[in-house]
Amino acid sequence: MRIEHLYRFPVKGLTAEALEQTEVISGGTIPWDRAFALAQGDSGFDPAVPAWLPKYNFMCLMKNERIAALRSHFDARSGLLAIIAPDGSGVVEDALSPNGRENIAAYLAGFLDDEARGKPTFHYLPGHVFSDQKTPVVSLINLESLRDYEAKVGGRRHRRRFRANVWFTGTPPWNEFGWVGREIQVGGALLRVTKRIVRCAATQVNPETAKRDADPVEELRQHYGHSDLGIHAEVIEGGRFALGDSIEVLPE
Repeated sequence: MRIEHLYRFPVKGLTAEALEQTEVISGGTIPWDRAFALAQGDSGFDPAVPAWLPKYNFMCLMKNERIAALRSHFDARSGLLAIIAPDGSGVVEDALSPNGRENIAAYLAGFLDDEARGKPTFHYLPGHVFSDQKTPVVSLINLESLRDYEAKVGGRRHRRRFRANVWFTGTPPWNEFGWVGREIQVGGALLRVTKRIVRCAATQVNPETAKRDADPVEELRQHYGHSDLGIHAEVIEGGRFALGDSIEVLPE
């Protein structure tokens, strides 16, 4: 099997950033993946004690489809985060500084308009991952599973709907569901598959139009009897992996 696409998502809910390679550490995720998030004012999120909260406490595609129209880019060397709207307005700030995060929060709150609840705050907390999962994971999807699903529904379902870190080929569709509990070698890193990914209403949003134009959750249930696409895996031994690297399921 082979890695075909590799992504990180620096801001929860915003743009995928394509990578050529990455390096992970034990117990971690892809560097800068879900490192930033806009917490809604009524979320109760406390940066002094950063506990995991469900996604609806943050700006997210499940609740805020309009954010799919934003384009963002994070430069890890400078800390600069650029967020640009379709009309050309936007914000470019140091996301690693308190003042920069205040300005980013103000811009996003204005963009969300009536979907902003209370006074949202934009967060970066070193070591904390704003994941939908309670523990840091890497998400992987088999491109053959996506293609099989698209064939069943008779239309394209852009892969960016599903916001995976790693897309791979080289195994039959849905074969990856049998890897739960197994260890996999991904390039130079060792991962353990922990669970299938249960999909939510975020996948309704077309990343090219920022409109809800399909219902993958219902489509998956209708054709397969479940709403799962992809797998989550925890990093057991850190290492580097890149586009074109192999993925191997290790013997039990």
